[in-house]
Amino acid sequence: MLAADTEQRWVAFDLTPGNQMRFELTIDGRPATAILDTGVSYSVLSRRFADAAALKVAAGGKATAIGGVVPIGWAATRTVAFGGLSRRGGGLTVATLPALATGSAEPVDLLVGRDLTGGFALDIDYAARRFRLLPSGRMPFRGATAPLAISRDRLVYVSEVTLGATRLRPMVVDTGDGSAVTVTAGGWQAAGIKGVRTTTTISFGLAGTVTSTIGIVPALGLGELTARNVEVRVEPVRGFSESIDAAGRIGSGFLQNYRVLLDPMARRMILAPRPAADEPPLRSTSGLLVGIDRDRLRVLHVMRGGPAEAAGWKAGETICAVEGQPIPRDYATSPLATWSAGAPGRVVALKLCDGAERRLTLKNFY
Repeated sequence: MLAADTEQRWVAFDLTPGNQMRFELTIDGRPATAILDTGVSYSVLSRRFADAAALKVAAGGKATAIGGVVPIGWAATRTVAFGGLSRRGGGLTVATLPALATGSAEPVDLLVGRDLTGGFALDIDYAARRFRLLPSGRMPFRGATAPLAISRDRLVYVSEVTLGATRLRPMVVDTGDGSAVTVTAGGWQAAGIKGVRTTTTISFGLAGTVTSTIGIVPALGLGELTARNVEVRVEPVRGFSESIDAAGRIGSGFLQNYRVLLDPMARRMILAPRPAADEPPLRSTSGLLVGIDRDRLRVLHVMRGGPAEAAGWKAGETICAVEGQPIPRDYATSPLATWSAGAPGRVVALKLCDGAERRLTLKNFY
């Protein structure tokens, strides 16, 4: 249930290196960290937290996730509380929540899904890094309207988009997905967009990583909204979206360009553009996707057609210094992290953890 003063109970969040909304809540009175994840039908508690709290976990079968299938269980809880919401009784799905899924050094304790938020309006103020839960039907700001519902089969937030001349639906509205917009291989082919340069990237899920194609499309329609310069990922054939009978996903990488109201009970989402909403997204000029591994960067993927591929970089290599600076603990939010998307023509000095030194010339390649 929501508190009477829920409108004043904003929940502060930060964005993980994986671009997800991370915040604090309590489970049975114990502090915990969570990701707001409208792409999850039933909230998922980490096995680590369940064990530490001595919760009794019953075996519960398996669930489909990005990267494959994961084993799950179930545990009863007394309370889950954040912002103006306090749920008493019930329980949570239990699974292993790897740190890699958020790109952080530390894993989170809970994925807050549709079962906790779907009965209310979810007001996300990305500019101020805060969100709140409101009674359905509230309209706290004005913006473009797009359809929104809870799917009958998967019980997640869904909408639809227009890409090229093709309407794609259902599109899962997934705040737990750090990418912008993801579509199936069939949807991309049907859209028939010409002249888009593409490369490869990876997505992280509970079951592992998935390699997909990525490019920037000139326009995409979402209800009354026409969004410009949208980053679109194309899943491989028989990818995750196909496995759940979806046309794709609308993720936090897209939503964060707007103030967003998600109100599935009122069957609408509202999007108010932020000043730079239609600016071209930041893109890699190095061709290296890296993850933080304590005091070093680990190469997770070498993007197709980029300068790193041309220079012979391989996934799994580790970097211990950039331009002579050691990798700090706060690397993800430090100015040092901007090197991989720096100005074309810049030469970056990188020291590998085996002592070797390399220089990488940045360039635009997609």
